[in-house]
Amino acid sequence: MNVAGSAILDSKVIISQLVCRMLGVTDYQTTLEAMQAFTQKRDPETPDELWLTEHHSVYTLGLNRKNVRLPQNDTPVILVDRGGKITYHGLGQVVIYVLIDLTRNKLNIRQLVDALETSIISLLEAYQINAFAKKDAPGVYVQIDGHDKKIASLGLRLKNNCCYHGLSLNVNMDLEPFQAIDPCGYVGLEMTQTCDLGINESPAQLGQILLEKIAYQLNK
Repeated sequence: MNVAGSAILDSKVIISQLVCRMLGVTDYQTTLEAMQAFTQKRDPETPDELWLTEHHSVYTLGLNRKNVRLPQNDTPVILVDRGGKITYHGLGQVVIYVLIDLTRNKLNIRQLVDALETSIISLLEAYQINAFAKKDAPGVYVQIDGHDKKIASLGLRLKNNCCYHGLSLNVNMDLEPFQAIDPCGYVGLEMTQTCDLGINESPAQLGQILLEKIAYQLNK
């Protein structure tokens, strides 16, 4: 698999029977099309994959587009086929795409979401950060000075019970573009990131750890 625009083209490892691809920095639209093509062509024997990447600045607008506050700036807004509303991607953010056959893994979508959220929470716990999920608002949150702030987002799509799209974890990025939108559709939702919580690892380092956490959760 070759995603045009990658700084590192398809460095691959196998973790717990999952093909994990480290793509470096990729163009969002190109990666979206590659995910869609992979999912369209896969069959019951196709191995499941996780794609680790970062994207240049882009807003992505999911299928729930009612009453979305659009950004008033020059950053591109791309319409996408995942669930949810609007979010932002930029350099310094871990993005992992989850290309999983739910039927073969005997998972439903709620179990997959739980596995992804638990993986992120476990990663943060290793750095003594208390994080939590919310049943009515997918993603992972931390509490800072009595306020819940979002540190990771999820957005998924199923086709023939095979998943694509995935998650993003804010690591060391410019958070200001989030202020131009209501992240994930929530007015006033504040974002945070690992570097502001005392974690010094790079997106690549945390991404590698998160791949292992996800592989563990999916193979329990």
